[in-house]
Amino acid sequence: MLSVAHSRRRRRRLEWAVLTAVLLGLVAWLSTPESLGRVNHLVQDAGLRLVSRPPHPDIVLVAIDDPSIAAIGRWPWRRALHAELIARMSAQGPRVIGMDVLFNEADLDYPEDDLLLTEAIRRSGRVVLPVLRRGHGPTSNATDLPWPAFAQAAADLGHVHVAPDGDGVVRSLFLREGPATAPWPHFSMAMQCVAQARQPGATPCSRPPAHTGDAAPWERADHTLIAYAGGPSQFTTHSYIDVLRGVVPADAFRGKYVLVGAAASGLGDMFATPVSQQSRLMPGVEVVAHVLDARLSDEQIVPASRMLNTLFNLVPVAAALLALLLIGPLAALLTSAGLALATLLLSVCLPWWAGLQFAPAAAFLGLVLAYPLWSWRRLSAAAHFLRLEMENLQRQGLSMRLRKRPGDSADFLERRINAVERASRQLRDLHHFVSESLQQLPSPSIVCDPEGQVLLANRAAHEHLGGDAQAPLQGQSVVDLLADLVHGGTRQPLITQEHLRNRSLPEHSEGHDAQGRSLLVQCKPFTDLANAGWLLTLVDLTDMRRALQQRDQAMNFISHDIRAPNASILTLLEMQRAYPGRMSDEEMMLRIERYAQASLGMAENFVQLASAQAQEYRMAPLDLVALLAETTDDLWALARDRQVEVRTTATPETAPCQGDRALLSRALANVINNAIKFSPEGRVVECAIAARGVHWVLSVRDQGPGIAPELQGQLFTPYQRLHNRSHPSIQGVGLGLALVFTVVQRHGGSLEVDSDTGRGAEFRLVLPRSEGAPEGGHTG
Repeated sequence: MLSVAHSRRRRRRLEWAVLTAVLLGLVAWLSTPESLGRVNHLVQDAGLRLVSRPPHPDIVLVAIDDPSIAAIGRWPWRRALHAELIARMSAQGPRVIGMDVLFNEADLDYPEDDLLLTEAIRRSGRVVLPVLRRGHGPTSNATDLPWPAFAQAAADLGHVHVAPDGDGVVRSLFLREGPATAPWPHFSMAMQCVAQARQPGATPCSRPPAHTGDAAPWERADHTLIAYAGGPSQFTTHSYIDVLRGVVPADAFRGKYVLVGAAASGLGDMFATPVSQQSRLMPGVEVVAHVLDARLSDEQIVPASRMLNTLFNLVPVAAALLALLLIGPLAALLTSAGLALATLLLSVCLPWWAGLQFAPAAAFLGLVLAYPLWSWRRLSAAAHFLRLEMENLQRQGLSMRLRKRPGDSADFLERRINAVERASRQLRDLHHFVSESLQQLPSPSIVCDPEGQVLLANRAAHEHLGGDAQAPLQGQSVVDLLADLVHGGTRQPLITQEHLRNRSLPEHSEGHDAQGRSLLVQCKPFTDLANAGWLLTLVDLTDMRRALQQRDQAMNFISHDIRAPNASILTLLEMQRAYPGRMSDEEMMLRIERYAQASLGMAENFVQLASAQAQEYRMAPLDLVALLAETTDDLWALARDRQVEVRTTATPETAPCQGDRALLSRALANVINNAIKFSPEGRVVECAIAARGVHWVLSVRDQGPGIAPELQGQLFTPYQRLHNRSHPSIQGVGLGLALVFTVVQRHGGSLEVDSDTGRGAEFRLVLPRSEGAPEGGHTG
């Protein structure tokens, strides 16, 4: 069954991979701005209309509008009027004047007007004139320049061409256009250059040489999108005739970028733009104003590169396909809708946030196709699965009728679902668990469903987890029951809801519970016709792990601590052979004796600890007062050498106790020996015995350096040497107090420590009193 599920899952992933490859390939192919251009322009133009900014306050238009035509007469006008206009505007001190009017020939009727206009342009020193490409064919390379006298008097020249898209809408232009040897800057760039050149210390604008022939091919460079500030009539505009009549404010043009151009009906170029409303066209001079506005506002929009545009379209489609694979149908549908909305918002906002314009139509197409295509494949897979399940149930001998029954829907998928539902009902009737055999298992065993709810638990599990007849384990969560069972290294729970649901529990795992027990958890998933779940078995490894730990400690002790003195002896002998006479025989013998004594002492401590842990104690009546006296007598010589006094301060006349005399004597000797070794010269080690309820308390206090509270938990752990840094000269392997702890514990007592850094230490051996002993005792 697992192999069938795995095969089905692999087939689903293969179908998803094929659909993903085809759909992403289609999206990548259609990710060019030219593909699906109408949809791309619809989204891009909506973004330009929705996200607009106020026009730059320093841009002013002087429109050759219908009122001006009505007042002056039909176009073209005498150039003396243009000269008067330039003079009146220059008198107010504008930054630059852009005359978007082509004067490419001399006025043969009024030659004196050309002189007036030339002089007005020269006196102003801030007039920019346009240049045009003559003709529009691919081989047309000639340039229409202003009449030479005007061109020489002008501050700069610039082209006024735009780049309409296939639908005739002006969305972009080329900042440089003209002969390949010296292309002209755009009219807005020329105006900006003249305005900057008039600043003190600025460099004059460089003008390309005048080319009127077609020797050099026409070239266009620096393609950029027009960042429109809004729709038509956004900028401050004055009528041409009003300027001539002097009815405009006296400071209307002071410090402004002034553009003069045609806006009357049927006069000059009129363009459709993305921000045009109700089919209203925008005059060419106003398009130039929008380009200048974007440059002054430092707003630049460029088309995204082919690679960026492809990634922009692929990412939401890939995310939607992943959602279809990983989450449910409704969530995937909502995710796809959210991704489409996010793609739309980014397409609208990124031109203003990052200066990049994307073509999102391919992403929309991919998002629209992903959900229905995948749903079609899933529906086909579901119908195929139901058909196979019905055939399997028939082969297993269940009475199933595939033909239509009264009341069944005409839909073939619903009929198959109803048939499978009837089969499931029969299977539930046949389902049962064999619980008695589970109850006989010696190890705690729990059967739970995929969600972790306990279905069955044997008696061993009740005893292990503390359940009883009044509080059965059935229905409880196995995750909560085993919450304290954690991994020894990571301290993470071994049984989690996620592991159960994902069926990812390891077959064997080991951990520790809150009681310090080491437990092996054996997990086995099962499927029983209509039910699925887990069989969990707990095996207590505490004793085995403790024995292994002791073995490892013993091996480490034997391989390192005991070998070290013997290795030192061998080193001394080799040095003596290699360099005879360098060390006296007496000194060498003393060193060998010291190393041998150290090795012997460590071996003896190890054997004594092992005996204390494993051997059977020879319990017999004894007197702790006499035992204390014998021990202090045995250590008198050591105390004298260390110049430490061992004093018994208070004891009863007798302190009867049941115990192993040899082991208790050794434990007491270890405690007093430590007190002597860590006491400074001239200090006193105080020993006492007192009664505490049904126990005797045998205390040993020294005046040594003391033990920090955070280290006291390690005192009785074998092979722990806490004095390596504070007292490196005092030898030991960390077995003395471990032996004391083991002996006292096996006698039914406890070992207490009262110490702190700098105030000495007091060890108290609390041992049970013999039955019949008096509650109190006389001290002496």
